[in-house]
Amino acid sequence: MRYVLGLDGGGTKTECVLVDESRQVVASSRGGPSNPMRVGFGGALAAVCEAARMAISAAKISGNAVVALCAGIAGTAYPESGRKMRMLLEEEFPGKLVRVCTDMDLTLEAIGDGAAIVLIAGTGSAAVGRDSRGTTTRVGGHGYLLGDEGSAYHVGQRAVLAALRQFERTGTDAPIGKNILSEIGAATWEDLQSRLYASPDEVFPRLFPMVLRAAESGDATARSLVDDCAAALAELVSDLAERLQLQSRKFRLAKTGGMLGRSLWFDERLDHYLRKAAPLAEFSALQFSPAETAAHLALHLLPPD
Repeated sequence: MRYVLGLDGGGTKTECVLVDESRQVVASSRGGPSNPMRVGFGGALAAVCEAARMAISAAKISGNAVVALCAGIAGTAYPESGRKMRMLLEEEFPGKLVRVCTDMDLTLEAIGDGAAIVLIAGTGSAAVGRDSRGTTTRVGGHGYLLGDEGSAYHVGQRAVLAALRQFERTGTDAPIGKNILSEIGAATWEDLQSRLYASPDEVFPRLFPMVLRAAESGDATARSLVDDCAAALAELVSDLAERLQLQSRKFRLAKTGGMLGRSLWFDERLDHYLRKAAPLAEFSALQFSPAETAAHLALHLLPPD
């Protein structure tokens, strides 16, 4: 029996599945963040390898039985980044067939054929789509330095800014400010600032669940932040539908990412804005998880027995 690995890597985690030739998932695992634009190529490679080794160990098979892998990694959309990531993986997994694509490629593959848009809402934000002729493109996904509006990173960043301005204006912390300091374990805003400059990815996205909880409890600042987040994510879909000329056509619309399923209130606000942005869209689920989709792409690499 031959096996393949499918990996879906982003700014917070790396999901991995081990699949046999009959497309059965044999084992799964999770590693750390693997977006090379956020953690560097060394960090990304370490996370992918950790997730792969855990899956192989969980399945109790020899590493030699794995003959191919496909890694859908955020931050590899630019050709040079993709080539470098593939070269590193080929060195780490000698003799195995390797394909590298982006996490966005995986989500679009997972929704099936035909006109479709997938909204990605996680540490970063993006939308990837395909028109009825098979032309694919994306909007967003450029990283926090160039946007990522509506992402968990962006919400956390805006929450910190709002709370810090409140503190500087009044000399006291608003409830959301107290929650931020408590969530991060920072005694003062100066302490939080030093942590942010050392590793913003370990602070801003981590605050998103806390902002959701505050919004659900009625905190006005948190509700405004979350509502703006939902609107910004829907705008990505609107922009992409316009670019693909899908505004007046039916198409499937799916959502994926770690921001979803955490809060009914947020999910409902997001759906509200999505229906306004794409009134003819038919909400759909992904046929497979992105990691499973990566494994299916890895199976396509296998030569016949």
